[in-house]
Amino acid sequence: MSNYIMPILIIGLLLYGIIRKNNSYNSFVVGAKSSFDLVLTSFPYIATIFVAVEIFNVSGLSIIFSDLVAPVFEFFGIPRQLSEIVILKNFTGCGSLALLENIFTTYGPDSYLARAGCCIVGCSEAIFYVTAVYFSKTKVIKFRYAIPVGMLANFIGAIVSAWICRLI
Repeated sequence: MSNYIMPILIIGLLLYGIIRKNNSYNSFVVGAKSSFDLVLTSFPYIATIFVAVEIFNVSGLSIIFSDLVAPVFEFFGIPRQLSEIVILKNFTGCGSLALLENIFTTYGPDSYLARAGCCIVGCSEAIFYVTAVYFSKTKVIKFRYAIPVGMLANFIGAIVSAWICRLI
């Protein structure tokens, strides 16, 4: 069934455009043209996040910080080995996937740590990256609660992921 979703979606959109007498090709071109503005507007924010994440990793702060908060995470049921993933996922998805690959290599892909790590990476979001991209385009200046609430949601998701994987 999944092989047919994209063709059905494309044909459905074309038929919708024909029925509504809309020039679908022109609409696509206009949308693609406006995407360049989005890229130009959000690029400085994205570049800043990438540089900050790289400095955070290379400097060793991510390891120091994860070792510092690991006892708190363990209190909530998140294993010490996954504390760096929980922290790094707030900043970058690719970095957390690299850490998850290390978990696979060290503990095996079928281990509790690998399963819990997959759930943590899958249920959380790169809050700082998303905030930079979305808020740069919408011109929102006051996003006072967005980052703390997003980080809290990631943390709760990590706790629930660890608990569920422990039960399975």
